[in-house]
Amino acid sequence: SLLCRRPCKQVEGTMTEYHKPPKQAKVAILTAGGLAPCLSSSVGFLIEKYTARNPSIEIICYISGYKGLLSGEHVKVTDAVRENASVLQLHGGSPIGNSRVKLTNVEDCVKRGLVVEGENPLHRAAEQLMMDQVTILHTIGGDDTNTQAAKIAEYLEGHNYPVTVVGMPKTIDNDVVPIKQSLGAWTAAEEGAKFFANVVNEQSANPRMLIIHECMGRDCGYLTAATAKAYMDSLHGLPLLPGLNLTKQRKCLHAVYVPEVRIDVDAEARRLKRVMDTHDCVNIFLSEGAGVHDIVAQLEARGESVPRDAFGHVKLDKVQPGAYFAKQFAEKLGAEKVLVQKSGYMARAAPANVADRALINACATLAVECGIKGNSGCIGQDEERGDSLRAIEFPRIKGGKAFDVRVDWFQDLLRQVNSV
Repeated sequence: SLLCRRPCKQVEGTMTEYHKPPKQAKVAILTAGGLAPCLSSSVGFLIEKYTARNPSIEIICYISGYKGLLSGEHVKVTDAVRENASVLQLHGGSPIGNSRVKLTNVEDCVKRGLVVEGENPLHRAAEQLMMDQVTILHTIGGDDTNTQAAKIAEYLEGHNYPVTVVGMPKTIDNDVVPIKQSLGAWTAAEEGAKFFANVVNEQSANPRMLIIHECMGRDCGYLTAATAKAYMDSLHGLPLLPGLNLTKQRKCLHAVYVPEVRIDVDAEARRLKRVMDTHDCVNIFLSEGAGVHDIVAQLEARGESVPRDAFGHVKLDKVQPGAYFAKQFAEKLGAEKVLVQKSGYMARAAPANVADRALINACATLAVECGIKGNSGCIGQDEERGDSLRAIEFPRIKGGKAFDVRVDWFQDLLRQVNSV
């Protein structure tokens, strides 16, 4: 079978015979974290570029991200896969699977049966790489994925088994410091706009309709803002028929809310009430992270527990920000019907678009070059180095980059939205 499961016995502080560094380069690829429209494309480009560079280099892919690394479960990239790797450009998701595993959260790893009591997940992962004789590890994920990979590399370096770790930045939130544009974010915005282009027609289903489009984005409003811009841009030149109430005012957005800007519900309700009275509908774009801190505070004040994941993040699907704001606005606007729709899963699972594929291609080309030369880092456009595409040092990679609401295109968007 091409699928291998080889549990590794942990041997901390020692170098066993099968751990001697191999003479031939061997590549491992894993994808981790949530989905983004870049994972399948990234895997495909990496396989193609290693094959073009040196087809004798062995490539394996760990199944389900760090979960597969901990268990030793991987698939070998065969000649047939190499020949047809371009097929991956047509698909979304990840062919090798993802998981949300934090290697430094020992308690969670034990609870999920990924390691046994008393076992260090970082050491377990490092030992598995040594056992599989991997010399180059490519991690495709967000800041957590890449910083964990750096910790593994640091451990291996201390055990005289150098592994080059080269990350590629995946996140539809575009919130990784200091990377200008993360992979998949452009596509997610485009797909979210297509989603709402259909949903907006629900304003004709009922008088005084309130529609809230909830976009992904825990702490960063980039995706919501970019999706709103893509949608509003799509209205330019769209044939309409005002004489039969098919107007731009009913199609366009009336509010865009992101976590970086506090929402004054009462003031916004007064403004949106006028929109409702005039156009018989209100269309809102809401980042799922907008107002979450206030919602969580209210829940905890009532003594309710707020579920969190292995990384300590609030599980937003349990908090339901869209439903919360729908309730806040519905009565104040006199809405007869409320519709909350989420585009996140559609947007993040899409195949990469043309713009993203071009960026992924460039990142994969440099990633392979860095892997072969032994230069570790996360490949991206370094905002602190003139936006140059380079292997950014892992200690500089951080999550939580806020969306800059001062950028011209977002201010122009708000002016359009507020002028309705």
